[in-house]
Amino acid sequence: MSPRQRRLMADFEAIRAELAGHPHVRVEPLGGMPPERYRITYLLKSLRIEGDQPFVAEEHIVDLQLPLGYPREQPIAVPKSDVFHPNVDPTKYCIADYWSAGQPLTDIIVKMGEMLQFRVYNVGSPLNAVAARWVAEHEELLPIGDVDLGTADFDIELRPASAAATGEAPSAATESTTTVPLADDEDFAITLRREPSA
Repeated sequence: MSPRQRRLMADFEAIRAELAGHPHVRVEPLGGMPPERYRITYLLKSLRIEGDQPFVAEEHIVDLQLPLGYPREQPIAVPKSDVFHPNVDPTKYCIADYWSAGQPLTDIIVKMGEMLQFRVYNVGSPLNAVAARWVAEHEELLPIGDVDLGTADFDIELRPASAAATGEAPSAATESTTTVPLADDEDFAITLRREPSA
């Protein structure tokens, strides 16, 4: 297996691990294995335009293509449904601001979801000047959506409530530990562990 194929397979496995069953993002691999194309359906609020009036739509489809030069070359994100956004035109999403060769493909999928919700945008170098002007005039309406697609910065660990009640000290690898009993008659407690920052 070539280095590129190993990267494609790693991306595929990460997408399955992090996004399978996600309530707001469906990712479908297209073609052979490892996939070089994905169809992504976002169930998020974003804008479309009818005449000169933007309106909220809640389903958006994007094809993500991985070129032969991937991961040195950025993925190509092609809209399959209309989007009214400064950084999207009928042929592509501008993801250059968010792409680097070392980052996982899941990060780009999440970032496009943030773009759709107008949680991130760049009116300084727009692909759609009309949308950029509309954003500049209506920033008080943004973001359009409020769904955080990113993964949490903590682990959830289930352990017997009796062990949680003993007040065991967190391991040296953890920065802080908070134990929340579910109820007096429950068998488990939820422990939130925040990993130390690098």
